[in-house]
Amino acid sequence: MISAIHVQDVSKRFGRRKVVDQVTFEVPQGVVFALLGENGAGKSTLIRSMLGYHKIDGGHIEVCGLDPRDSPLEIRRRVGYVSDAPGLYEWMTIAQAGWYAAGFYPPGFLKTYGQLLYEFQLPPDAKIRDLSKGMRAKVALSLAMAFDPQLLILDEPTSGLDPLVRRSFLESMIDRAAAGQTVFLSSHQMHEVERVADWVAILHEGKLQIVAPLEELKSSVRVLNFAMRDPLLALPPEFDQLDIVHQSQAGRTHHAIVRGLTPAIEAALVQHVNLFEVKVVRPNLEELYLGFTQPLTAPSQLGSVGSSAWSRVAGDRVDASSSAAKSNSSEVA
Repeated sequence: MISAIHVQDVSKRFGRRKVVDQVTFEVPQGVVFALLGENGAGKSTLIRSMLGYHKIDGGHIEVCGLDPRDSPLEIRRRVGYVSDAPGLYEWMTIAQAGWYAAGFYPPGFLKTYGQLLYEFQLPPDAKIRDLSKGMRAKVALSLAMAFDPQLLILDEPTSGLDPLVRRSFLESMIDRAAAGQTVFLSSHQMHEVERVADWVAILHEGKLQIVAPLEELKSSVRVLNFAMRDPLLALPPEFDQLDIVHQSQAGRTHHAIVRGLTPAIEAALVQHVNLFEVKVVRPNLEELYLGFTQPLTAPSQLGSVGSSAWSRVAGDRVDASSSAAKSNSSEVA
């Protein structure tokens, strides 16, 4: 399968601070791909590197088959991009902004732009300087989508939009992907992303924690909660068979996000004499995000949790970026 975006071992520093740290992933064509992360995680830096605005310190990027270091202008001609703070000429009207942008794109741009203004209920004669944040976002989205790009890159695209417009816009992204176009969006709004994303990647402090199809991730990960009658006793040996994403303890109650929870392991935990109130839940995207980004609780804080389980968890989290990216890159190729 041809990739819309290919990112391989990409790193970027600003001074001594490494903002993006050896990030690797592939974005298949015709999907909605969501890059999730807290403010400062490196999302915008990575996006701007894809478009050639930042020169990366290491690794390789291809967007639409082009290297942004060699062909930044050609990439920007092919990609519809909306930044988290779109730059618009304040003195222009909304209509003039479209007329100006039309000179860079094929015929038909202005017609589609006018249709988008109508859908977003934007007054063409209004000055950019008089617009609210939400209206500016709508203008930027209209400009990015008017030439019908095969790839849309959107950095926090729904910021400032009212709820109804936000929902309509996100649903339109599903329609674009169904038509074979690719949407790459950066966001920290989990409930919005969960409705539309085919693939998710989680970036935390510059490191990629996981990249996978969303449904595959949700089906393979479980939230496990249980209480211990005697917290001084060791956990059952079946617990060591789990791939633990996140683990914490409050008194007798344990909370874990795990992979590899088979029916046999679940039955053994439910029947164990020292465990009670064992509950297994399929997680939502917000729970997955917290599981992959919250700091792990060390054994000294977990009482009797086995040190072997902790060693495996810590090692998995250190290698999460490379292992997750490599396994899923092979699926895309």
